[in-house]
Amino acid sequence: DMKRGVVVHGGHRHHLKVINTIRRCGSIAQAVEQGVLTKGVMYECVRNHVPFVLAGSIRDDGPLPDTQMDLIKAQQDYAKLLEGTDMVLMLSTMLHSIGVGNMTPAGVKMVCVDINPAVVTKLSDRGSVESVGVVTDVGLFLSLLVQQLDKLTSPYLVK
Repeated sequence: DMKRGVVVHGGHRHHLKVINTIRRCGSIAQAVEQGVLTKGVMYECVRNHVPFVLAGSIRDDGPLPDTQMDLIKAQQDYAKLLEGTDMVLMLSTMLHSIGVGNMTPAGVKMVCVDINPAVVTKLSDRGSVESVGVVTDVGLFLSLLVQQLDKLTSPYLVK
């Protein structure tokens, strides 16, 4: 239960239910258009026309529609999205975070958020002074990030 931060019976299957729901819609964008996907990172990407790349792996459950299973093509897509990027936020995807971190040019700020300290350490060890590691639950991080961004963008900022 994401609202209460507690384990629920059968919770390990929730991602499979989500994958199948999105597959029935045809794509992530169609799930947003149909009102099935109404919040979250992917919803905001679609709603705000933010490009994204989902790279698959041999172990993927599903995979989700829109997932690039040709990993050479996915790496090329990552490289294209990294062009001109000022900041990369890496959320709880160890292999993808490390891979993208290794592709990211110097000068790009990186924030790696993962509950596993080893992931954060591996990314920091690449020698980038621009990388910041945050060891925490990604759900908690995102909820706090949204709260802070709301405060920063509120028209009624109290000083």
